[in-house]
Amino acid sequence: MDDPEERFTALYDRHYRSVLGYALLRAEHAVAEDVSSETFLIAWRRLDELPEPSLPWLLGVARNLLAKQRDSGHRRRALVERVAALTTAQDHQSWDVAEHVVDREAALAVLASLSEQDVEALALATWHGLPPDQAAAVMGCSTRTYNVRLHRARKRLRKALRAEPPARPHPRAPHGRFLEEA
Repeated sequence: MDDPEERFTALYDRHYRSVLGYALLRAEHAVAEDVSSETFLIAWRRLDELPEPSLPWLLGVARNLLAKQRDSGHRRRALVERVAALTTAQDHQSWDVAEHVVDREAALAVLASLSEQDVEALALATWHGLPPDQAAAVMGCSTRTYNVRLHRARKRLRKALRAEPPARPHPRAPHGRFLEEA
């Protein structure tokens, strides 16, 4: 059998049920199907390297994929447990997505009101976590100059965040005409 498609089809037909059965003994049905499919994807990519008999190799691949699934599941559960340990009952009661959306929009509006140089100085320090000497190199200035720019940018940001947001027009009235007609 010289045709790779025929060889793979024969391999799949001969061993799919065995690989799926192996995976089903160790995982839920959906996970077992995913692992079986991925096993044969790997077999297709390495078709010329498959040993004879190929079933032990296929089961070894499935075993490794199942181990990866378990490891990622353990990491996910551990992360959820850590977050749950840091979260109080009050956090659950006070969580409101709408408030966070409004906060995000306000923060983006404030950032948009700052100069490009202010935003860059803030981003290099907070977003990228660069120390002053490296941030200064990026901005093409001395460390001292960068520190002054960052201080002033933080001051302007603080002032803008404290400022009252402009009143929003009524949602049904484009451009505030509702108030003018009333």
